[in-house]
Amino acid sequence: MNTFGASGQPFVFIIDYQQEKIFLEKTEEVENCEILFDFNGYTNVSGLFPAERPMEWRVAGESFEAYELSFRKVLSHLQTGNSYLVNFTRSTPIQTNLTLKDIFYRAVAPYKLWMNEQFVVFSPEIFVRMQAGKISAYPMKGTIDASLPDAFQRISNDPKEVAEHATIVDLLRNDLSMAAVDVKVDRYRYIDEVKTNRGMLLQVSSEISGSLPADWRTEIGTLLFRLLPAGSITGAPKKKTIEIIAETENYHRGFYTGVMGYFDGENLDSAVMIRFIEKEDGKLFYKSGGGITAQSDAKKEYNEMLQKIYVPFTGNLTN
Repeated sequence: MNTFGASGQPFVFIIDYQQEKIFLEKTEEVENCEILFDFNGYTNVSGLFPAERPMEWRVAGESFEAYELSFRKVLSHLQTGNSYLVNFTRSTPIQTNLTLKDIFYRAVAPYKLWMNEQFVVFSPEIFVRMQAGKISAYPMKGTIDASLPDAFQRISNDPKEVAEHATIVDLLRNDLSMAAVDVKVDRYRYIDEVKTNRGMLLQVSSEISGSLPADWRTEIGTLLFRLLPAGSITGAPKKKTIEIIAETENYHRGFYTGVMGYFDGENLDSAVMIRFIEKEDGKLFYKSGGGITAQSDAKKEYNEMLQKIYVPFTGNLTN
């Protein structure tokens, strides 16, 4: 990445959660029979899209009782002070009549990726952008069903959500300081609407930025890897929280919650790989979760985990 950055060579990258599996390729050499990407308009997608058909969508989530057992293990770490915030995720079986490529084409999201019918991701969350000597991060923490009465006020004023978001913003400020100077919060807790096949959601984000060194393109890979894994999908303090995640989650994250993006020769743009469907042994699994604090309620967190099992498009739906 440093070599490509120094020479101004455009490239695409996909990095898994543990930074063990890494795809890095010159943009013009990415084979669209194996990888399709659309990163905020930077894409290798062309030609006709598959015809739309009514979508079947079934979720076979684990029971609340099973979820609660693992949740209690996370909560015990929080209550003893081992962590302040743990991003706790699960892998949920789903069934649909669509292929992963169908979902890629139909999903409406700023960052999309399909990898050889292994997984598809349609992420709303920016990781970092590097451009014009500046690095910006956009941590996303806080989700609510927009149809609930006073949803905006609820998500804005909920003490647990406020504390969780503040913790992640503080973590990301610290992370960016390892790659930049003059780090500051430009926007704090702004709310976006997200359209899904199950209705509208409200999601809360912040914007943090800092100034990069003059030769940042020659260190573009070094700077990026200093920030991994992403703070918004781990927690704080990061090192200990990663250990808690490994202990309490019931599966291997793989590429889920890794990062993906591109360098166009001048600027870098990237996203966190959330909103993720993976094929394993011929079956589909949707990976989702949320931030757990000492104030978290197990039932609410369980419902939020299930609420995030969606595809970001509308149309005919069969349950």
